[in-house]
Formats: sequence, C-alpha cells, structure tokens
Amino acid sequence: MSNTAILQIVFPKDLLALLGAQPQAAETAKELIILGLYQENRISGGKAAELLGLTKHGFVSLLARKGIDYFRLTPGEWAEEVAAVKAWSASHA
Repeated sequence: MSNTAILQIVFPKDLLALLGAQPQAAETAKELIILGLYQENRISGGKAAELLGLTKHGFVSLLARKGIDYFRLTPGEWAEEVAAVKAWSASHA
C-alpha cells in the first residue's frame, strides 16, 4: 500500500501561470507547501529534505537560495547556545 495521496487544487489561471508549465507547476507547488510546513515548524528539516528528495545539504542549499533561515533561534536561545559552547570549551581545555 502506497503512503502517498493526490491533492487536487483549483487555482486561477494567472496564479497557475506563475508556477510554470506542467509538470513543473506541480513540483513548484509541492516545494512551496513543504517549505511552508518547515517554516511553520510543522515538519523537521530532515523530513522536508526527504519529501523533496534532497540530501540534508541539498535542503540547506535550497533554503539559502530561497532566503529561508536554517537556524531558527531567538536571540535568547542563541545566547544560551553560545554560553553552552563556551562552558563546554572551558571544561575541555
């Protein structure tokens, strides 16, 4: 049994034209949906890469081309990460 489904979406023709010619339009729409789910933290980067048929490195490259951040930390979270790395480095020097 396949773990896939077909989603049929009705678009205005002018919007569909922005996605490109078939079958590229379907692939572009799929990519945009997956990237949106990733940005909303509904799927992981690894899952998004898998769904897009990319390696982790390929997915990170795609994010860079699209201007999407891979590291999504708040300034406070980033400060905590830096402090943890500094503490680890000091204890292993």
